[in-house]
Amino acid sequence: MSGGEFNSWQSVQAEVLRRINAREWKPGDFIPNEAELAIEFGCARATVNRALRALAESGLLDRRRKAGTRVSLNPVRKATLDIPVIRYEIEGKGQTYRHTVLTQERAVPPSGIQARMQVEQGIKLIHLVTLHLADGKPYVFGDRWINPAAVPGIEAADLTVKSANEWLVANIPFEGGDFSFSAITAGPREAEILACKEGEGLFVIDRSTWNKGLVITSVRLTFAPGYQMHTKI
Repeated sequence: MSGGEFNSWQSVQAEVLRRINAREWKPGDFIPNEAELAIEFGCARATVNRALRALAESGLLDRRRKAGTRVSLNPVRKATLDIPVIRYEIEGKGQTYRHTVLTQERAVPPSGIQARMQVEQGIKLIHLVTLHLADGKPYVFGDRWINPAAVPGIEAADLTVKSANEWLVANIPFEGGDFSFSAITAGPREAEILACKEGEGLFVIDRSTWNKGLVITSVRLTFAPGYQMHTKI
């Protein structure tokens, strides 16, 4: 690339990443400082800073104040996971989407959920159990808790029309979240909801998101047998 092509932090990041992958900058090597890279790329120093910060967050660069920036000795790429809208996922497979709310109530969460949601004992949250279907067959059911104090407008939302998954992604920003993945064998409840046999293996995602110090929602998604998750690194 010529200097004029580096007009965004993404283009700077792509070139730095190319040099790392091509071993032009090897693990442990110090790279030029921000001012030098800004001159080379013909862009603002802030643009370089944003690009290097993103690569440091991904684990590819080791940045230390006054010591400079170098390629990580043992670079570990971090996978970035998006929160998918289940309707889009199903429709993207060419299947017809439908969802139903099995239960919706205001309830005091059990102690494990209370700790995960970081609310005081006795506070009532919105508890939703929903089933998403693909071509009329169970695809995934969600057992979700929502903190209304962290979600303006949730009380007035008709979550039977638009799923809580889709409504939250469309309306509520979040600063961070966490995922955990596990496998379980279907018990009586899972077998009934997902129309599968007891003892079948099921893929489970537990996910929480937060914003401004408040946990927005915590959900357990249990997928029908045969589900495969696909992501990129």
